[in-house]
Amino acid sequence: MEEVKLFGYWVSPFCRSVEIALNIKGIQYEYIEEDLTNKSPQLLQYNPVYKKIPVLLHNGKPIVESMVILEYIDETWKNNPILPEDPFEKARARFWANFVDQKCFPALWKTIWSTSEQYEQNKAEALERLKVLENELGGKRFFGGDSIGMVDIVANFIGFSFRTIQEALKLDVFTEDNFPKLWEWAENFANCSPVKKCLPPQDKLIANFPPAYMGKTLVSSFQSRLQLQFHPPAAAK
Repeated sequence: MEEVKLFGYWVSPFCRSVEIALNIKGIQYEYIEEDLTNKSPQLLQYNPVYKKIPVLLHNGKPIVESMVILEYIDETWKNNPILPEDPFEKARARFWANFVDQKCFPALWKTIWSTSEQYEQNKAEALERLKVLENELGGKRFFGGDSIGMVDIVANFIGFSFRTIQEALKLDVFTEDNFPKLWEWAENFANCSPVKKCLPPQDKLIANFPPAYMGKTLVSSFQSRLQLQFHPPAAAK
């Protein structure tokens, strides 16, 4: 019997990518929650270079870095492929997965932490990235076509977490009016069974964001901003 373990952290979209891929493949696995403020000896043993989650342990062999893990999963378990078989289409999928990971994710992340002076500039960058992504999606249900593929999986932060956080902070970055095709994709994605299984409740996500390991200053800053959305200061007289 195969041993499959995933060392992760519940709020991490990178861990969620791996969970979604395993669910799509129908692989039974043991999930081990890490405390990133006090990393376990096993995590440090299996990922001594980066000391980060996620780590997939397959029959005692560790695989690290989410994009690498996704390809390993697809090559190891051939059913329900998340990458195309055709070499050109596979290369395209890798390109767009990297675009999401290296361009979209950082741009959206910056809008969450923008000061009022930075927000419009950072928002413009995020809108530009999302527009490129929407153009690539076109009229398809998923980036992978009729079924979820690697690009969809890597974009899970856009499809769920960012929408939840921006709603709490009342940001106007990823909206249905701005990106109708991408918004419909997000709805379809979040409602797919392999995805729904590993999505945290939205209220829990907001209440525990950002995670404590990112530092008290960042946590305090976010919660203060969040508090202002629900209890705005009285207008000056």
